[in-house]
Amino acid sequence: MIAIQALFTTTGGPEVIEWHEVELPAPGPGEILVRHEAVGLNFIDTYFRSGLYPIALPAGLGSEAAGVVEAAGPDVPFAVGDRVTTFGPAQGAYASARIARAADWFALPDDISAETAAAALLKGCTAEALAERVVALRQDDWALVHAAAGGVGQILTQWLSAKGIRVIGTVGSAAKQALAQAAGAELVLLSSEADLVARIRAATGGQGVAAAFDGVGAATWATSLGSIAPRGTIVSYGNASGPVTGVALGHLAAAGSAYVTRPRLWDYYVTPQERQAGVDRLFAMLRSGAITVSIGQRFALKDAAQAHRALEARETVGSTVLVI
Repeated sequence: MIAIQALFTTTGGPEVIEWHEVELPAPGPGEILVRHEAVGLNFIDTYFRSGLYPIALPAGLGSEAAGVVEAAGPDVPFAVGDRVTTFGPAQGAYASARIARAADWFALPDDISAETAAAALLKGCTAEALAERVVALRQDDWALVHAAAGGVGQILTQWLSAKGIRVIGTVGSAAKQALAQAAGAELVLLSSEADLVARIRAATGGQGVAAAFDGVGAATWATSLGSIAPRGTIVSYGNASGPVTGVALGHLAAAGSAYVTRPRLWDYYVTPQERQAGVDRLFAMLRSGAITVSIGQRFALKDAAQAHRALEARETVGSTVLVI
């Protein structure tokens, strides 16, 4: 099979993404050849491309995809024609087809479309880990979700709301407020508001939030710290505005013995059983309607650089998929 695949040989802006035509060999033991139907776009893709997250070069790009098995090597649990999906950790999803390690893939149920899987799997499993594994929240606790109209933000807001958590969301523009409200946030504030911390504390009766889920990073760290309740937890899980650096432990003490964690999904999805349990829980939430995935925009696969520019400019809403 002939496939087109993205490759970058040096780190930098979206312009470093190159496209190559390759002939795929037959899959070996433990491998499958997957023809992609949809590919997910995630902020972590830009971290690898820019060099924020080191990776050996040359490298493929993208970790999230859904498609159909076209060929299978020995010792794999899939057969030709099976629908499958993955969220990594291997890079290389920006491709029309590829050879992949079967252990990284999951059976895709017939009632979940390839676009939904590509839009939701990594973001949804991230939300599952954040809401179910990283921090323990009780019904009626308050939580702050930054970028609540984004791909992870919308799913996380829905997930927390389904658990009875009261969510305050922040968004980058007035146009995104309705999206966060539709996801279940009780209060949605603009991240640029000068009195943001005061409004969050007022909404929580002065107590602050039990958890702040912060995928934005440097630009929102002060708001997360100022909004946290005594013994609350700041969950800093992304760097959309740049990494948080120079955290002073004394600030956590002054905030009421607050906690901070910088989780990585793969530290919570270590074993095959942990990964399958998270995927199964996500599929169940999708089937129940507790979570719906908003695909805000679609780009052709070879327009991935354009999609990166839109993502980094915060011009996207919900999830973005690259279509083949």
